[in-house]
Amino acid sequence: MNSKFTYTLSELAEKIGAQIDGDGSLKINSAAPVDDASEGAITFIANAKYIKHLESTKASAIILDTDTEASNISVLRHKNPYLAFAMVIDILFPELPDVHEGVHASAVIDENVSIADDARIGPFTHICSGSSVGSETRIVSSVYVGRNVSIGNNCIIYPGVRIMDDTVIGNNVIIHSSTVLGSDGFGFAESDTGLKKIKQIGNVVIEDHVEIGSNCSVDRAALGSTKIGLGTKIDNLVQIGHNVEVGRHSIIVSQVGISGSTKIGNGVVIAGQVGVAGHLEIGDSVQVGAQSGIAKSVPPGSKIFGSPARDILLTMRIEASLSRLPDLFKRVRKLEQNK
Repeated sequence: MNSKFTYTLSELAEKIGAQIDGDGSLKINSAAPVDDASEGAITFIANAKYIKHLESTKASAIILDTDTEASNISVLRHKNPYLAFAMVIDILFPELPDVHEGVHASAVIDENVSIADDARIGPFTHICSGSSVGSETRIVSSVYVGRNVSIGNNCIIYPGVRIMDDTVIGNNVIIHSSTVLGSDGFGFAESDTGLKKIKQIGNVVIEDHVEIGSNCSVDRAALGSTKIGLGTKIDNLVQIGHNVEVGRHSIIVSQVGISGSTKIGNGVVIAGQVGVAGHLEIGDSVQVGAQSGIAKSVPPGSKIFGSPARDILLTMRIEASLSRLPDLFKRVRKLEQNK
């Protein structure tokens, strides 16, 4: 994909704080994967398994670390090539979602709603009474905003998002399509006549610089708040139960389910398809491998994997032992037959 803008390699280097090896006058107007790039594009390698494409890439320039050698192509050198490439993408493709200025004629805005003068409200959006939308926020289209919702400055809310009553969203938040914030938590009490629904009267609080992927559900608290901390990033198809608290700068990958009242620390990484039981504490800087099942609290700094989740080195030893079981059974049978 070509950008509307063209920069020289020298201009890009200056903007992202990189060093140039090669022709700084090269013109760059697109970005592409290393194995699918063409003239005018810049690419990058941040993972050693892609080094095999370095000699054959058709890109005009590449972003590499400070040590990787490249004699056939002009290079921007940066200590973090992945971050540098992200910065270049922002420079080449600065456009925000296309939302016309002001409030679209098809939007439904109830009484007692506060919308900043420079906010943009797209078609078929409904904003209910008592809610507010901050400066430079863009609500793209077909978004429902319930009563007494607060949306901060410079947010992007993509089509089909549902933001239920009393939700609080900070600044610089991105919510992707079809996500629901503030649906009822899953709470029921047993009675003689069946399950009695426990009314969920809390809310959801999303702090600044959070990004939530598409088709996620963040439940309102039964009492108090379900909280997503500053800078946390959540992938698609994640379920966060009522009264969960996620700390700052954590990463939660696709298809994770976190049960109610669990507390996730700061800087935690939870890989895809992990299940977390309720009322647990996951300490700061914990790393959880994909498809793990967490049934008990995890101390800070742990690296865990498996179902049930254990220390990752122990799990690897167990898995290695399991692969040897058929041979071990054969040996046991022979020993029994020779008695």
